[in-house]
Amino acid sequence: MQKLCAALLAAASCASVAHAQAGPPVPIEQAGPIYSLDQAVVAAGGSAPSTSAATAAIEAARAGRTVAGLRPNPVFQGQIENITGSGPYRGVRAAETTVGFAIPIELGGKRSARVGVANAQLSRAEIQAAIIAADVRLQVTQLYVEAVAAERRVTTARDQARIAGDALRAASVRVQAGRASPLEQQRADVARINAEANVERQLRLSEAARANLARRIGRPIDGRLDDALLDRLPGAAAYGPAAPVRTVGTLALAAADADFSIADAGVRLARANRVPDINVGPALRRLEATNDTAAVFTVSIPIPVFNNGRAAIAQATAQRTQADALRRVTALDIEQAITDAQAQAANAATTARAASGPALAAAQEAARIARIGYREGKFGQLELLDAERTLAETRVAAIDALANYQNARAQVERLTAPAPVGGNQ
Repeated sequence: MQKLCAALLAAASCASVAHAQAGPPVPIEQAGPIYSLDQAVVAAGGSAPSTSAATAAIEAARAGRTVAGLRPNPVFQGQIENITGSGPYRGVRAAETTVGFAIPIELGGKRSARVGVANAQLSRAEIQAAIIAADVRLQVTQLYVEAVAAERRVTTARDQARIAGDALRAASVRVQAGRASPLEQQRADVARINAEANVERQLRLSEAARANLARRIGRPIDGRLDDALLDRLPGAAAYGPAAPVRTVGTLALAAADADFSIADAGVRLARANRVPDINVGPALRRLEATNDTAAVFTVSIPIPVFNNGRAAIAQATAQRTQADALRRVTALDIEQAITDAQAQAANAATTARAASGPALAAAQEAARIARIGYREGKFGQLELLDAERTLAETRVAAIDALANYQNARAQVERLTAPAPVGGNQ
């Protein structure tokens, strides 16, 4: 065990040199073009049902704005008086027939208030479409990162299986030469079997991750994935406190602002609806007894006795107060979420940089020294197996750390995604 500690100390001293020479594991597939993350996001955006729903919602909001700007339809009116009475009004000889139409005249700015509500709803639908697009990008990024990480785990498992096979052959040579007990060969064979079984497990997980990504983007994946995506870490300049959190212009706050705009426009509409409308219109009246025709002009005004609009204004005002409170809550929540996400991304970057750098280089060097020492009889098999197990765990931990950083970075990008600039006027 003291020899293994000495090897680990030597490996740590050589870590920086080994890290400079060691690159990322080779991906599973080498042939064919790279199917990038951006291509996957574009494909998923075009096939996602949520995107179609968002597009339909925008179209509905635009149609709603058109409807809000329409004027009320005129009303046809017909009336027959003085029929089936008594005396001179018996029968239809004294009937008076009136035919005309009434034109509703909206007062109080109802039409402009309706258009204001419709414009606010259209803005909210556009923001919701942007939110869905950002969510799709986050989901595809997570699936893409998992697929890349799964393929790299397969590469690592295959490499460990190859190393286990080499260790078995080395143990067989030592046993045949009489320098080791047959127990060492059995241990090495168990390690090889476990390593090959791990390859099968990682292959299934990789196929499942790739299938999930293909299912999400709605098409088969042509070519290999961008394996270098995992290794994109922030530079040394990224260390230190995170930039101040700015929630203004983010999708979450823009959605809350849009909800408040809808509620505020609803208050204006409720106030406008409180003003009674009038109906005016010309008509023609025919007198059956004299066969004469006369012009009639009608005016009707509703009397707001039972419903004077105050309850509707109170309801709309309360909804605006609620939307304003929710907007303030959203601002606080999004600030906290961005701060936490930035901290998680920074910690993930630190862990990934350490796991895939000095720690991995030291584990690789320790395993290399243990292999050489085992072949030369300086180290026992237990030291070799311990060094190989440490190397395998470190490589998997490095892959997990890199994947965690990419997912954390994607989460920060989702939270800070900018809202679309309006253009619905």
